[in-house]
This record gives sequence, C-alpha cells and structure tokens, in this order.
Amino acid sequence: MDVTDDQQKQSTYRVTAGELRAFVERFERLDAEKKDLGEQQKEVMAEAKSRGYDTKALRKIVALRKMDPQEISEAEAVLELYKDALGM
Repeated sequence: MDVTDDQQKQSTYRVTAGELRAFVERFERLDAEKKDLGEQQKEVMAEAKSRGYDTKALRKIVALRKMDPQEISEAEAVLELYKDALGM
C-alpha cells in the first residue's frame, strides 16, 4: 500500500465519520423534540382535566381517530361480543 492509498482511506474515513456524526446529532435533536412534544401533550391533557374532561376518554378518542372506520367497527364488535359473553 502506498501513501496515496493510505491518504485516500483516511479521507474516506473522515468523511464517513463526519456523516455518522451528522446522523447521530440529527437523531439526538429529534429525540429532544420528541421529549418536548411529550411534555406539551401532558400539558394539554392536564389542562383538559382541569376543565373537567375525562382524560382516559380523550386518549381513547385520539386513538380511535387514528383508526379507519372499518377497524373501529371491528374493535367495537369484538368489545360487544366480549361484554355479552361476560353478561355486561
């Protein structure tokens, strides 16, 4: 291996290390943003609770809004089946 090959490998390594560092830093920033968003969600639920809303019900509504209508129907049908089986 000559000096040119060694320099090329070092150059490639530096570029790769820089790219890796950029990925790690982007991930860390996103992780911090995720933490901030979680705190904001807690604040929204605390405010809703202070206004008298049931936060468990609100969370269920949020989950249902993420589902398509067919999934909601299936989940409700299974719930009704289980309730009937338990005499509820």
